[in-house]
Amino acid sequence: MAADAGQDRRIERSRAAVLDAATTVFLREGYDGASVDDIAREAGVVKRTVYNVFGDKETLFRETIQRSIEVAERFSAELVAETGRMRDANDDIPRTARRLAGAVLRGRVLPLRRLLVSELRRFPDLAGEYRRRAPETVMRALASALQDLADAGQLRIESADVAAEHLAFLVMGADMDRGMFDERATPSEARVRERADAGAAAFLRAYGV
Repeated sequence: MAADAGQDRRIERSRAAVLDAATTVFLREGYDGASVDDIAREAGVVKRTVYNVFGDKETLFRETIQRSIEVAERFSAELVAETGRMRDANDDIPRTARRLAGAVLRGRVLPLRRLLVSELRRFPDLAGEYRRRAPETVMRALASALQDLADAGQLRIESADVAAEHLAFLVMGADMDRGMFDERATPSEARVRERADAGAAAFLRAYGV
């Protein structure tokens, strides 16, 4: 039993190492540009280990993207919880704007989006699942929080969904567009904060009481 448990732990360590490496290589090279040799080398394992654990490149890609979606979903859940605590429009909207813009523009969200868009025809189900479990969840929570602030008399909005879209684009839309077309276009932390603050201020001027 002890030997079996030790082998299971080794398999799990190898699996985690390969998934970490595959995430790096797929995001950097894309599906077609990434090779199993590259992934094995990045993970520090032999190529046979990759095939033994995952079977083939497509299965490895799917599991890699699923894990990335789960990470994005966990962040979305944290942001949903944060928007649920919004009570003061002037304080909470800028803070949420900075958090949202930083996560999208400075983390792995943009590289993941670029990868999913590039492989949309081959893996449409993965792109749809990511959209449902991450960005759409955040936008629904943001719309709900803005509606609550409007009900409390702190905002004037006719459509919470439209207001959420306006806020998201104001705080990060232009840099997100640039990042979708240019992998080198990662804005600095200072720029992200500056644009998020400016976007939140513009939103409050348009929707604030």
